[in-house]
Amino acid sequence: MNRVAPPIQVDRNSPVPLYFQVAQHLEQLIESGELEPGTRLENEIDLADRLRLSRPTMRRAIEYLVDRGLLVRKRGVGTQVVHAKVQRPVELTSLYDDLVSTRRDPHTRVLSFATGPAPDALALELGIPEGTAVYVFERLRYAEAEPLALMRNHVPADLLRLTPEDLESQGLYNLLRANGLNLRIAKQSIGARAATAAEARALDDTRGAPLLTMVRSAYDDQGRAVEHGDHIYRASRYSFDLTLTGW
Repeated sequence: MNRVAPPIQVDRNSPVPLYFQVAQHLEQLIESGELEPGTRLENEIDLADRLRLSRPTMRRAIEYLVDRGLLVRKRGVGTQVVHAKVQRPVELTSLYDDLVSTRRDPHTRVLSFATGPAPDALALELGIPEGTAVYVFERLRYAEAEPLALMRNHVPADLLRLTPEDLESQGLYNLLRANGLNLRIAKQSIGARAATAAEARALDDTRGAPLLTMVRSAYDDQGRAVEHGDHIYRASRYSFDLTLTGW
């Protein structure tokens, strides 16, 4: 797409730093879709001159959005808008469902798939007998053409029949629901850490890049454990949203 000069206003009387005002305006334009993925921005020098800002101020605003994964610099191309982050509510939904609902065209590559006895720690976590047969599989989930998450899951094998082909064509929770398993409650822990070299290669990121982590154990309406997930997400492309209420 051609370069655009985004409509930005700054308030020089505001206590909010000028670079952050610019970054916020650009982020709002990206999140709203007014600046579509692939749009090339006017270069930093021209933007700074047009807004009557210093070049270091404009550079800092652009760098802030590059660090957040909303803009990317490409040699010979300039500064481009990339996809806005996937913002996922902290609810009992799957990443596949959330990507479908936001029209992000999810697809999946199964990296490994096996059946074996549940490790003792997993059996204790899920409340199932030691040695229970479980499926264990790892998937790479894409949003459109971009790798977004690495997901490792365990599912008790007596609940349903799973194949790698099933997992590449549908989301896990869709498959569970199709087999009459109604998810009702989950225990979930969210954290953050740096990517290992192998994780960075799989996610097309850099070693040490920030990752969001989620560990979840889910149960159906009969209280049976139906899955345990250990997932990592690119922090530059993904966030969890929470709604908090007071007493």
